[in-house]
Amino acid sequence: MSADQPLSSPDLPPAAKAAVGLENDQRLDPAVAKAAQLTHSLRDSATGSALRGEWMGHALHPALTDLPIGLFTAAAALDLLGGKATHPAAQKLVGLGLLSAVPTALTGWAEWSRADHRAQRVGIAHAALNVASLGLYAGSWMARRRSHHGLGAALSLAGSGITVAAAYLGGHLVTVREVASRHPAFTSAQDDAQFLPSGPGAYDTHHDLRENDHAPTQPQPPVP
Repeated sequence: MSADQPLSSPDLPPAAKAAVGLENDQRLDPAVAKAAQLTHSLRDSATGSALRGEWMGHALHPALTDLPIGLFTAAAALDLLGGKATHPAAQKLVGLGLLSAVPTALTGWAEWSRADHRAQRVGIAHAALNVASLGLYAGSWMARRRSHHGLGAALSLAGSGITVAAAYLGGHLVTVREVASRHPAFTSAQDDAQFLPSGPGAYDTHHDLRENDHAPTQPQPPVP
């Protein structure tokens, strides 16, 4: 099935059904059209290429997402397990998470600009959840700055819940819709290559591994 065809299956788990529902939700189209106008310059420009990570061989966005998620998670850990002495550290972690979210979002929009229409619908929902989450984290940072650490911790935990939902949609985009830049060598190697001819190291594709699981075992010569 091509990426631009509707997908529907009664066997999908509820979360996956929700993601597919977003793919088919035409009510998201006005937001998609507006975002396409705003990100048009990222589609074919050198800036967009750099943000997509084409200089490093594959998408940069998935790697950068670990920064805000990791920083926010560390702050939550301090809120739940630390005492008053950890309040300043938790506030700094939240602040760093907010700062790191900026380049992370830019790389995500660069990928989104080249995605197919159904993936872009999911991307809009993904972005909206991230904005809501960051709003809660920003409120958390402000509350902590005013010494309202209990409120700050509560807002962070609420933001974490929304981040989980946003991350699920991000995973759907990468794993199901393959919204991730990659060097052409990887694409050409997916179906019929176990090693990249241009690289010094081995590259085992998932396709190769599945085939090898069912490949007959070659008899070993007897040991003299």
